[in-house]
Amino acid sequence: MTALARRRLLAAAALTPLAAWGPIASAQGLPDRPIRLIVGFPPGTGPDMVARLLAQRLAEQLRQQVIVDNRAGAGGQIAAQAVARAAPDGTTLLLGEVGSIAIAPAAFEKLPYAPARELAGISEAVRSDFLFVVPASSPHASLAAFVKAARSRGDRTNLATFGAGTPGHFAADMLGEAAGFTIEPVHYRATGDAVTAIIAGDVAGAFVSTALGLAQIRGGRMRALATTAPARLAALPEVPTFAEAGWPALDVSAWFMLMAPAGTPAALLDLLQRQTVGALQHPETRTKLGEAGFSITGSSRPEAERLLVAEARRWAGVVRSSGFKGD
Repeated sequence: MTALARRRLLAAAALTPLAAWGPIASAQGLPDRPIRLIVGFPPGTGPDMVARLLAQRLAEQLRQQVIVDNRAGAGGQIAAQAVARAAPDGTTLLLGEVGSIAIAPAAFEKLPYAPARELAGISEAVRSDFLFVVPASSPHASLAAFVKAARSRGDRTNLATFGAGTPGHFAADMLGEAAGFTIEPVHYRATGDAVTAIIAGDVAGAFVSTALGLAQIRGGRMRALATTAPARLAALPEVPTFAEAGWPALDVSAWFMLMAPAGTPAALLDLLQRQTVGALQHPETRTKLGEAGFSITGSSRPEAERLLVAEARRWAGVVRSSGFKGD
């Protein structure tokens, strides 16, 4: 074949629809069957939205079906356990998050899985800071007013959490310790139950992810008093940071990472990492995630693994300081 003929062949290949070449994933060792992306939160939540956007783009890029599997409960631990026990062939993935991956090993003595040994990081996908919110009916319009009232109370201040040992739980502890009042965490197993309790005024307040809080705040059902973000959020420019509100910044954020069972071949992990970063760069995906309060990361595998190690160490110290011991 002449050089001119080779150039013409390559040019024709570049113009050929990708579908004509068959599934990319199967060609690179991923079994030719649907991929399950397991997420530890119910449909309609922020993590579910991230999972569904990722699933859509990964399916388009890999030309392979990607199914979102919601395994809600226990702060994401049910989902993490399911993936830890799955076959390491790249067809069962986890949208892992800080609570079930970095906090739970230090907070729960009988955790039925070991993230460091049984799960492999692929790519940190997104992050979401936290908002301290109160019911829309709350008399407190500022964090200073809330703290003043909490200090003057003769008993504990009830703050909702989305489960014992979750980031919002420890953020509430940090606020109480920093501001000098005693909290009574009210743990809800279901995200919807916690949201309902906050809106109804059954609790005085809560830490919620920006992604979760935005819709409720915009709908007039909750009021945000401060954000853990280092700067004011573009989506909520009227909400001060904790430092601006007169209290030390609370280093609390929710990160979400695509993960696979330990033992998954490195070639498949590399393939999935590249595809995840590509999915996150899609303009529509970036727009939707940004509007929902997420910041996009799209890390490399080494960066993901370093994050896992650093976060496990940091949260182990937080858990020890709090004195919390889960069953």
